[in-house]
Amino acid sequence: MSNDQPAEPQNNRQTILNLLQKHQLVEGMVRKQDMPHHDLVETLVRKQNLAKLKQVLNESDPSDVAQILGELSPEEQIFVWDQLSENRKELILRDVPISVLNALGKREFKNERSRIKAFGLHEGRLREITIHTSEELLNTKPVWIDLVGPTFEERTWVGDIFGIELPDPEKLSDLEASARFYIEENGEIHLHSDFLLDLEDESRNVAVAFILYQDILFSVRSEELPVFRLQRLRAFSQPNYVSDSRDVLLDLYAADAEYSADAMEDMYRGLEAVGKQVLNKKMTDEDAAKILVAIAHEEDLNGRIRRNVLDTRRAVSFLMRSKFLEKHQVEDAQQILRDIESLDGHTTFLFGKINFLMDATVGFININQNKVIQRLTVLSVVFMPLNVLAGIGGMSEFSMMTQGVPWEVSYGLFTIGLVLVGWLTYVFLKFIEKREKSSH
Repeated sequence: MSNDQPAEPQNNRQTILNLLQKHQLVEGMVRKQDMPHHDLVETLVRKQNLAKLKQVLNESDPSDVAQILGELSPEEQIFVWDQLSENRKELILRDVPISVLNALGKREFKNERSRIKAFGLHEGRLREITIHTSEELLNTKPVWIDLVGPTFEERTWVGDIFGIELPDPEKLSDLEASARFYIEENGEIHLHSDFLLDLEDESRNVAVAFILYQDILFSVRSEELPVFRLQRLRAFSQPNYVSDSRDVLLDLYAADAEYSADAMEDMYRGLEAVGKQVLNKKMTDEDAAKILVAIAHEEDLNGRIRRNVLDTRRAVSFLMRSKFLEKHQVEDAQQILRDIESLDGHTTFLFGKINFLMDATVGFININQNKVIQRLTVLSVVFMPLNVLAGIGGMSEFSMMTQGVPWEVSYGLFTIGLVLVGWLTYVFLKFIEKREKSSH
């Protein structure tokens, strides 16, 4: 029995990797095949494979699953994570590498059910608290209550328990800039900040309302954000990562600055690809149009990043001026400001690069238009003497000059003369063009 135990984790690891490989293979083969009952076959195969994968994952040791996650690609990490049961995720998070946390924290979240989430501290780690009644919420002593897309009833329910008024997340953007950071008479500290949401098809700033009251952080927003998920994963897995509600708030702003830096790195890669296209010797108007769309997208993202870090700087500065941060928290806030300051130079550089690529692309469009105009100019010069001759040929004097000559012969010779004059004019223009090029 003792000889078989050490091999079990290795067997589970190989089984999970084999099931993942089988899942990817089946997905690719079934979708390529054109056969009857395609959807039914695909559903049955996927369900059988996923059921086996979930069974092995939930029977494996959490540390082994964490180690396996670290060996997978980001896409595979997210897929495996979605197959885990909720009651095992917290145990696995304690051992996963930081790369897994980043992949899980920065993923896109779609159709996630909005609800109230409460978090408390347990053995130095942030832990989500399951709540059903107001008594449970009060007795657990949360340090953070997060509301994503809450209804009026949910905001009223939480507000009545703690004696505060929670704002409507859909109306956060209506606030004046001067009213976004303030302290109430009862000690409530209000901060309304913008957090960046960078998706593949669009980028936008999402308004988030924070309220610090009685050592509890309340956050209200309209949709899920990668920054919040990333911060929670880190606080779940790393002991003593946060010690109170102010640590949670500062770490959210720090994660927001880090997320902006990651988005900026993606911009560098995107503009590098665009630059290779712009510096190509040949560019059609269709290529130029696509490049302009890509540049406009990067310019919009850069502007949102700049607005985001500006808003974060104002919020952190407000927290430092309020003088309710501990000494180590002040040092953390100063580090956040230094990180933001380092991003300013990058946004300025990216704006300059974007303007250069925009000007270069417009320059290529002008060159293409000049080529078209040049061709039209050559045609107009070639046909100008022909128009004069054609006018003469249509006059009655031409008929008098060719009197006695059959009209087929006279007009045939006249047409040949027109072609000859046009060809000589074109040859003369090409000679002049070559001479100008050789002189340069």
